[in-house]
Amino acid sequence: SHYLFSFYKKINKTSVIRNTATVRLTMSSAEPKHEHREEEEAAGADDEDTGAHVAPIVRLEEVAVTTGEENEDAILDLKAKLYRFDKEGNQWKERGAGTVKLLKHKETGKVRLVMRQSKTLKICANHLVIPTMTVQEHAGNEKSCVWHAADFADGELKDEFFCIRFASLENCKTFMETFQEVTESQTKKEENVDASNAAGLLEKLSVEDKKPEEKSEEKTEEKVKEDDVKEEKPSDNAEKKEEAASA
Repeated sequence: SHYLFSFYKKINKTSVIRNTATVRLTMSSAEPKHEHREEEEAAGADDEDTGAHVAPIVRLEEVAVTTGEENEDAILDLKAKLYRFDKEGNQWKERGAGTVKLLKHKETGKVRLVMRQSKTLKICANHLVIPTMTVQEHAGNEKSCVWHAADFADGELKDEFFCIRFASLENCKTFMETFQEVTESQTKKEENVDASNAAGLLEKLSVEDKKPEEKSEEKTEEKVKEDDVKEEKPSDNAEKKEEAASA
């Protein structure tokens, strides 16, 4: 009997342990659901519109930002990396990576090259494209090209030797072809301007040449009139002498 009692006692202990573990599991499984439900209710409460209007502490006004490119049209816009040659150090130095543009002025028709850094928008290059400029492929790199220019990026004119590198060979060719077309078009414009100026000078010279001729003609006419008057005077004197003789 003592043996049976101890056996039943052990069975009761194991059942109590199992029941306790089951209760704990059910409580632990129920608690996250309850917490999740509270979180959902809190999120729903946040999404609800309370109807309250909060005025801003500081009122910011819109500021008009000008880039200086408002009167220009972009005829080229490519991403690239720009370098300049340092004469003192005898080496290439990176100027910045960003977007290079060729901008044509709407009124004057002049074209300038402008490049800004992609993040800071700082100007890396800013110069006019003039007829005397030539762009050439950089030796040893088909995706790069070089040219000389009087640059104004730092606020003063500097003679710079630039090298620009593109991500693809096509972009490099497009840049070189467009650059060359611009220089040729600017050359034709200068020739037309020179021709018009020369025509104006010829017109002025022809007008000035005519004026002395007109003056000389007027002088000759005056001389002819004076000669006629001189010829008339002797004839009058002869008539007076004849009248006196007859009297």
